[in-house]
Amino acid sequence: MSGGQASNLQQRVISGAVLIVVALALTWAGGVWYRLLAAAISGAVLYEWLTMTARSEKPSNRWLAIGLLAVLLILLVTGASSSFLSMALVGAIVVTGAHAARFEAGVWPTFGLAYAGLLGIALSALRGADAVGLAATLFLFAVVWATDILAYFVGRAVGGPKLAPAISPGKTWSGAVGGTVAAVLAGIFVAGQLGSPLGWGALLALTLVLSVVSQGGDLFESWIKRRFGVKDSSQLIPGHGGVMDRVDGLATAAFALFLLGAAIAGPNTPADAFFGR
Repeated sequence: MSGGQASNLQQRVISGAVLIVVALALTWAGGVWYRLLAAAISGAVLYEWLTMTARSEKPSNRWLAIGLLAVLLILLVTGASSSFLSMALVGAIVVTGAHAARFEAGVWPTFGLAYAGLLGIALSALRGADAVGLAATLFLFAVVWATDILAYFVGRAVGGPKLAPAISPGKTWSGAVGGTVAAVLAGIFVAGQLGSPLGWGALLALTLVLSVVSQGGDLFESWIKRRFGVKDSSQLIPGHGGVMDRVDGLATAAFALFLLGAAIAGPNTPADAFFGR
């Protein structure tokens, strides 16, 4: 490993460790502190999305998306219900979509608003305000982080055939399999320790799906970056690039867990579907 590669890896490890500590501390604190974290992630994601796609869109729809997301995140931080926030997000998407169609302002800000807004709502709704939400969020983190970390290191160590060379040349099938196996083991262990009532078969299926969805989210962001010719979504995080580069897998896994939980237990208590009694 060259000096530059070692330095980048060191930066990556240190930044990753700091982010994990901060995320876990605010997740444990819950309440407004966690909602502020969810809002900050959502806002950063929209900022990076709009920065990457700026050259193909008119400013008016970007500013409209920013303003509507700001209102949505204020409501989120002040504790509005997830069902209300979801309806507000749908309304915001309709408004920006109608504006884009009327003034030919471009659709990417609308897509970014939907992506960032749903991410903030999903993270906030899953955490909720009780121990059940804490367990569901820790389970989500365990699955996504195990997927990311082991996919990275197994892929580098083993190599082999590329997973999607036209989208992300660095990703390999060995890394994808290694990340999925690690996610299943970590997810089942954490869920068992936190008292999930789900059986082993259901947990196996859930962790497998979340890991695959998480890796799909990573590939989706890689496609966006390749589509607009950028290497990183930003340079906000040393060694990692931008916030989207760190939460692309978390975003899609959170979407999946929130939507599944909302379908089973309702949008205001989605965690009950996996850790409720």
